[in-house]
Amino acid sequence: MTVKNLDDLLGEGVQGRYVLVRSDLNVPLDGDRITDDGRVRAALPTIEKLAEAGAKVVVTAHLGRPKGEPDAKYTLAPVAKRLSELLGAEVTLAGDLVGESAKALTAGLADGGVVLLENVRFDARETSKDAVDRSELAAELGALVPGGAFVSDGFGVVHRKQASVYEVASVLPAYAGGLVLAELDVLKKLTDDVQRPYVVVLGGAKVSDKLGVIANLLTKVDRLLVGGGMAYTFLKAQGHEVGQSLLQADQLDQVKGFLAEAEKRGVELVLPVDVLAATEFSADAEHEAVDATAIPADRQGLDIGPRSRELFASKLADAATVFWNGPMGVFEFEAFSGGTRAVAEALVKSDAFTVVGGGDSAAAVRQLGLPEDGFSHISTGGGASLEYLEGKELPGVSALEEKN
Repeated sequence: MTVKNLDDLLGEGVQGRYVLVRSDLNVPLDGDRITDDGRVRAALPTIEKLAEAGAKVVVTAHLGRPKGEPDAKYTLAPVAKRLSELLGAEVTLAGDLVGESAKALTAGLADGGVVLLENVRFDARETSKDAVDRSELAAELGALVPGGAFVSDGFGVVHRKQASVYEVASVLPAYAGGLVLAELDVLKKLTDDVQRPYVVVLGGAKVSDKLGVIANLLTKVDRLLVGGGMAYTFLKAQGHEVGQSLLQADQLDQVKGFLAEAEKRGVELVLPVDVLAATEFSADAEHEAVDATAIPADRQGLDIGPRSRELFASKLADAATVFWNGPMGVFEFEAFSGGTRAVAEALVKSDAFTVVGGGDSAAAVRQLGLPEDGFSHISTGGGASLEYLEGKELPGVSALEEKN
């Protein structure tokens, strides 16, 4: 697939020209404090290049899941403040998306200036299932930037058919931003001419969130390591009791199918051999390491245990390519962060091409204080990465394809 990119746009010249940029600025907040600014920093290079080239930059993005109407809890004000700090120049936040404030601020935008539109999901048309609604919003976004161009740089949303991601690409001349191109380049290395052994580590809470990607990866990987809450459904499928641990009983038949498919294809499927079994789900819960096949009936597994950490690290030691998505336990609680840390540290020590698949995995790397440059790539889009690896088309990418 061939797409026009940011360099093509800069080569055409953007001095004094409007450019609408779709960024992914969906950061975690504690009140109005950003707890992880990774996505803001990832969005910065494209905005910076356009501003330095004299473009009038209008940024659109979402935060959280507001219900299609303004909600103060989801304002982009903290993001505008952080973006201003990183850019070293004021980023003005519009009081609305396509209303009077947005129109006034964009109309008065100086060359090299940056305006951030208020949360795009404050407008129900953004996520509407009706293409007519989405197209209407896309047209209004386009009207804010007369004679302008569109740069898609929010990789974390390219798997969504939404107005600011998909329809707007047909309203304005469309280009792929540097972040989207970098993410796609990395994903191609995980799917085309992969260096082997190819090891994938999956964690997180639910098997159901990763059914498609597991099915597809079993046809491609040499080894699959499963931890986190989803591991207990695998253990149960093998006939083991899991106590009060997270279990998706309705997925047991599906998981039994995965186990059989892995054996048939010669894929080494590695599960925890021990877990930290806690009396309750809390940061200071009493807990002990127990065999994964002997979890007490009144306890729940909240992390992989010390033997599992050693096992997983050993299974990563000879890898040439590693994709990791999902924590090994409740890493937000210090007592149950050891498994996630062990996997992350094994990747830092590895000589492999290592990709952290966004979402909670990326957040864990930063929360645990691990060096981000210790990994080959930390993705900004967990869901988009998984859907690509599942073999699905990404609407926000297909919308950029050049029409010959």
